[in-house]
Amino acid sequence: MKPQERILLIGAGFWWLGEGLFGPLFAVFAGKVGGSVLDIAWAWAIYLLVTGGLEVFIGRISDKIGHAKLMVAGYALNAVFTFGYLFVHDPAGLFIVQAGLGVALALADPTWDALYAKHEDRRSAGRIWGLEHGTEELITGASIFIGGFIVSYFSFTTLFAIMGVIQVVGALYQAKILYFDR
Repeated sequence: MKPQERILLIGAGFWWLGEGLFGPLFAVFAGKVGGSVLDIAWAWAIYLLVTGGLEVFIGRISDKIGHAKLMVAGYALNAVFTFGYLFVHDPAGLFIVQAGLGVALALADPTWDALYAKHEDRRSAGRIWGLEHGTEELITGASIFIGGFIVSYFSFTTLFAIMGVIQVVGALYQAKILYFDR
């Protein structure tokens, strides 16, 4: 495995861990801040609509600006908005955080894929992509349980602080790719 692939996978592992901790607890948290079923649907829709709407544009400009810079910016922005959950007290705040996380994912997702494809060993593409997808599911699956444990025995505040720290570590680790993408 090339060092670039290793950096991308390990950095993404932090992302999957941080995101997965919240997973299905999102609906519980949204309800705690006064969100109705419709508010939960709007919050999730905002996230996906912002992400989807921006990914096409960001994918196009990343070919000109550089994939690595935008990807690292997306990881860093994700950490910022993950900490933003600490300040959510109503559905409007949740909508803002979800939109910010959508922008972060739009920056990070297509650029990560482009970098991973760029650095993959074409002779073992199936193995490399299988490793990526399998690792994502394994980390996310384990982290969902861990997130439930944290919220059950501590609080959402503790969960968001841990998620934010993990996201910062992931962004810093992922920044190592900038060395290879000059």
